[in-house]
Amino acid sequence: MPAEIKVTKKLKNPTVIIGFPGFGLVGTITTEFLIDHLRTEEIGNLWFEEIPAIAAVHDSKLIHPISIHYNKEYNIVVVHGVTPTVGMEWKIVSVVLNFLESVDAKEIISIEGIGSLEQNERPKIFFFTSDKKVTERLRVAGLEALKEGIIVGITGALLLKAKKQNLTCIFAESHSNLPDSGAASHVIIALDKYLGLNVDPKPLVEQAERFEGKLKKLLESGQQLSQEQKKKELSYMG
Repeated sequence: MPAEIKVTKKLKNPTVIIGFPGFGLVGTITTEFLIDHLRTEEIGNLWFEEIPAIAAVHDSKLIHPISIHYNKEYNIVVVHGVTPTVGMEWKIVSVVLNFLESVDAKEIISIEGIGSLEQNERPKIFFFTSDKKVTERLRVAGLEALKEGIIVGITGALLLKAKKQNLTCIFAESHSNLPDSGAASHVIIALDKYLGLNVDPKPLVEQAERFEGKLKKLLESGQQLSQEQKKKELSYMG
């Protein structure tokens, strides 16, 4: 079966926010919060055979490795990834871009963490885009233009392949490879200023920390199961 995204809603010109596990899990935590805050509905998922056959259940709900969520009020689609994507970036991005072209996405916003040696209470939030009008709006929202950096993973692949689409990348300073809910909360505040999502900033950190714990457990469980699966394969071969 070919890799594809199937959705249950007819979409037209949505703003699409993408978050996958990366540095500090900033993208995944941010999109997790938006899924909850915007009261989205899950309308589809991305599946292909290379994705590890690991299913997670949380609060009696099945969590897909890569799921698609929709909010009608703001016409926003959230692409939410909770599975490691190393080695699958090009394939995932190709499928996502085909989907975005089919719905004529108004704008793509990819969320990512970037390394920082300083442990600031208020991490800097950067952006990268080739659209001058978007640049002005992001500056007004308090974001800084990224002038130097190495971008890897899904966001790096998007930057190299999304030539036809209007791509905006938002980066949060993160000082750890562990889940960084603080950095994610500042991305959410920046997105609120940029998109006008009416986010109440007071409970942000508390909620982001809760998502951090949930995602950490999911990823740890997935890694453990993957290791056990490899051990079984080796025992079969040996």
